Amino acid sequence: MLTFVLCGMLVNAVFGIVMALVVTVLDAYFHWRGYNASSVWRRGLRGEERMNRWLRHTLERRGHRVLHARTVPGYGRADQIVIGPGGVWLVHNEAWHPEAEVAPYGGRLFIDGRTQSALVKRLTGAARETARLLSERTGEPVTVTPVLAVHGGRLARAPFEADGIVFAPPLALLRWMRRNPTAEYPAERVEEITRAGVHVLPIGGHTMQTAA
Repeated sequence: MLTFVLCGMLVNAVFGIVMALVVTVLDAYFHWRGYNASSVWRRGLRGEERMNRWLRHTLERRGHRVLHARTVPGYGRADQIVIGPGGVWLVHNEAWHPEAEVAPYGGRLFIDGRTQSALVKRLTGAARETARLLSERTGEPVTVTPVLAVHGGRLARAPFEADGIVFAPPLALLRWMRRNPTAEYPAERVEEITRAGVHVLPIGGHTMQTAA
């Protein structure tokens, strides 16, 4: 209403109505975006199902294969392992409080000013173990890159890398994976690594445990 009055006084009534509508639409958009970004956290979820949907509609349509909820021996469950023409990624999902600050400092991850050593150890260790198992099974070296999809919190920037892990909201992370290949695999190699993953990484439970 204030926008309509001010713009009407400064220009004319039509301009005031148009500007009021623009402000209303923008306000609704930013409110929806904030609500959607925090919805996973508010429901007490980690974002895995949301990431599964994004993967189905993006990378899986571009020749990527996805192994869901696989156990990495010694490290518990990996949410998704994505195998594609550009490499292999171990994907973890987290939903922090919408106001939590997620940022890198000196190459390390901080959440609200606190380091995340346990989380980093789990993810980097799981990625190394997955790479070792896939390499042994296929007989050729396989590199696995750990990435984390952030479903809540305030990122300093996105994507960013800290402690050897790439962090970004789901869609930004998927774009990053597509644009930053770590290998060049033909379709046959993608299928070979996928089959190896099915054999050496059994379907897991519900939580990723700390490494022994």
